[in-house]
Amino acid sequence: MSLLKEFKDFAMRGNVIDMAVGVVIGAAFGKIVSSLVDDLIMPLVGVATGGMNFTDYKWVIQKAVMDGTEIIKPEVTLNWGTWIQTIVNFLIVAFCIFLAIKVMNRFRKQEEEAAAAPAEPTQEEVLLTEIRDLLKKQADAEGAAK
Repeated sequence: MSLLKEFKDFAMRGNVIDMAVGVVIGAAFGKIVSSLVDDLIMPLVGVATGGMNFTDYKWVIQKAVMDGTEIIKPEVTLNWGTWIQTIVNFLIVAFCIFLAIKVMNRFRKQEEEAAAAPAEPTQEEVLLTEIRDLLKKQADAEGAAK
C-alpha cells in the first residue's frame, strides 16, 4: 500500500502535472509547425527551386522485383528528400520554440523586476512613520533635558 501512496504523491506533484501539460501542448505546437513547414514553407521552397518536391527525392539501392503488376519485393531506397524536409522541419520547430521561450523569458523578467521594485508605502504607513519619528525626537529631547 505504501508504494501506491508514493506513486500517487509523485503523480500528483505539481511538476509532473506541469510536465504532462507541456508535453500535450508541445505535441500540438509540433503539429502546427509541421503544418507550417509542409503546407506553406516547403511549397514555396519547391517553387523557388523550380518545382522540386524534396519528399520525392530518393536513391534506389535495389529496384523492386515485379511479376507483371504485382510487387514481389519492394524497392529499397534511401529517402534523402524526406530527410532534408525533416531537418528543415526540425530547424523551424526549434526556431519557433526559441522565439516562444524568448518571449516568455522577457515577460518573466518584467514580472521579476516589478516584484523586486520596492512597493510605495501607503499613506497610513507614511503617517505612522512620521508619528514614530516625532515621538523619537520628543524622547530624545526629554532625555537631553534631564
